Amino acid sequence: MRKLALLASLLVAVTLASAGAQTRAVAIFAGGCFWCMEPPFDKVDGVLATTSGYTGGAKIDPTYEQVSAGRTGHYEALQVDYDPARVSYEQLLEVFWRNIDPLDAGGQFCDKGPQYRAAIFVTDDRERALAEASKAALEKSGKLPGRIVTEVLRAAKFYPAEAYHQDYYRKNPTAYTYYRWTCGRDRRLERLWGPSSTH
Repeated sequence: MRKLALLASLLVAVTLASAGAQTRAVAIFAGGCFWCMEPPFDKVDGVLATTSGYTGGAKIDPTYEQVSAGRTGHYEALQVDYDPARVSYEQLLEVFWRNIDPLDAGGQFCDKGPQYRAAIFVTDDRERALAEASKAALEKSGKLPGRIVTEVLRAAKFYPAEAYHQDYYRKNPTAYTYYRWTCGRDRRLERLWGPSSTH
C-alpha cells in the first residue's frame, strides 16, 4: 500500500514537471541595443520574462565593456522566456522583425559594429525552419526596400548582462527615452514598417 502511494506521488510529480516544461520555452534575438528590445517583447501576452545579455562569441563571461568594444564576437541579445501555449515562436518572430532594421548589416540604427548586428539565434531544427521561412516570406513580400541581411544562427551560450542593464527602460525611463529618440530608432522603424504599437 505504501509502495503504491509512493508510486502515485512520483507519477504526479513527473506529470507536473512535464506540464511545467511544456509551458516554458526560450527564444534568443539580437536587435541592436538590448535595452530597446525588452519593451516590445515585455508587452506580449505569454512572454514570461526577458533578459538582456550577450551571445554568439567565444569570450567566457564577457562584460559590457568588453562586448561594447566590439572584439569579443558577442552580440547584444535578448533572451525571451515564453509560454508556447499562449504565444507561438512565429508570433515572437513577427515582433522581432518589426523592431529591427533587417537591411542593416553593420549594426542597428545609431549603434554600429558587430556587437549591434541583428540576428535570430535558433536552438533546434524546428526554430531554424520557422526562422528561415519567416525571413523568406518577408523577403518575398517586397515590403522592405532592399535585401534582408539579418542572419539565422545556431544558439550559443547566453550570458546575462550586468544587473543595471536589466529592465533599463523601467529603471531609467527618461534616459532611455532620450537615448531611443536621439538614436532615431522609432523614426527608422516607422519608415520601414509604418506606425506600430509594438515599439
